This record gives sequence, C-alpha cells and structure tokens, in this order.
Amino acid sequence: MFDQQTVNAVRAHATRLAIEEAMLFAVIEIESDGRTFELIKGRKEPLIRWEGHYFDQRLTGDERDEARRKGLASPRAGAIKNPASQVKRWQMLTDASRINAQAAYESASYGVGQVMGAHWQKLRFASIDALVAKARESVAGQVEIMVRYIEAFGLVDELQRKDFSAFTRGYNGPAGIKGGYHLLMAKAYASKTGKALASVASGMLRMGSQ
Repeated sequence: MFDQQTVNAVRAHATRLAIEEAMLFAVIEIESDGRTFELIKGRKEPLIRWEGHYFDQRLTGDERDEARRKGLASPRAGAIKNPASQVKRWQMLTDASRINAQAAYESASYGVGQVMGAHWQKLRFASIDALVAKARESVAGQVEIMVRYIEAFGLVDELQRKDFSAFTRGYNGPAGIKGGYHLLMAKAYASKTGKALASVASGMLRMGSQ
C-alpha cells in the first residue's frame, strides 16, 4: 500500500520520536487509506477535505454571504458535504480561494495525516501558503506536517504507549471516539504488526481507554 518514499519518511520520524512506525502507519491508513496523491488537472495533488464551517468562521459580510450562497460555507459543522471526488474537492477549494484565499486554504485539511491548514502557526509554518506548499511537494512533506501536528498537540506519548483512544481524542476530538476511529486505528496497527486484534484491544482496556 505504501511506496518506499512514504516508508522512509515515516521510519525517520518514528525513530526520532521513539514511536513504533506501525503506529504512524496506522494513522495514515485511517486518515487517507494509504493514498498519497490524486491527479488534478494534470498535476499530482495531496488529498484534501473541505470544512465549510471553518470557512464560515473566517469570513464576514459580503464574503460570507457569497460563500454561503455558493454552498461553500455554513455555520454548522458537517453541513457542507465533501464530494467523493478529489477533483471536485479541489474545485471547491479553488472557488473558495476566489472569495478569500487565506481563509480558504486554512479551511481544508491536507495530505496523509489530513491536518487542517488552520493550524499553520501552531505547526511553525511561516504562512498558510508554506504549509500547503509542503503538502504539495512530496509525501515526505505530508508526513512532516502530520508529525508536526502530533508533536505540537502533545500526542507523542500517546503513540509511544499505544493508547489508541487517548490519541484519537487528541487528534480528532470526541467525535473520533464516537466514530470508532480508535478501533479502526487499533485494527490497522494489528494488521501491520501481525498482532492479534484481541490482544491490542485488551491492551486498550488495561490502559482504561474506552
């Protein structure tokens, strides 16, 4: 599923952070199904997800009215649905950028870790443009963004101790637990390590992660 470039990038970060690489691969598998790029108008682009409520929060006045009218923004999370096609998602982002470029690029998540552009400052990028450029340049860049997020939000120790539930709460919020993200992650980890899923689940319960 993963090419050698992705494997090398993950391995380097896992070694530096003393994390089992299968844990990082599990995150990538759940976030992007192991896909790294899509061909968009002849160019390889990272996978994105559009978040219309983020865009709505970043706009005012006529810009917000236009974005809502065009189906690009809503005050309610989840109201703006993502098309299955990455081509159509990138078109949404392009359309939104014509209204307000910075707000638009902050309102999408990028790459194998699906990290929101809105976090560019906390992740120590010089600008939102710098984060997007990093995601577009290579798989290694996408992995770097994901790992920066994991470090910035204090989730390294959760991965080190294989606490899938605690990691899920930090990475995806309470909705991630409700959606069973932690269970999918445990399943992906078990698949990559050859460990029985039952033993992984047992470990989760011993840590008190429900």
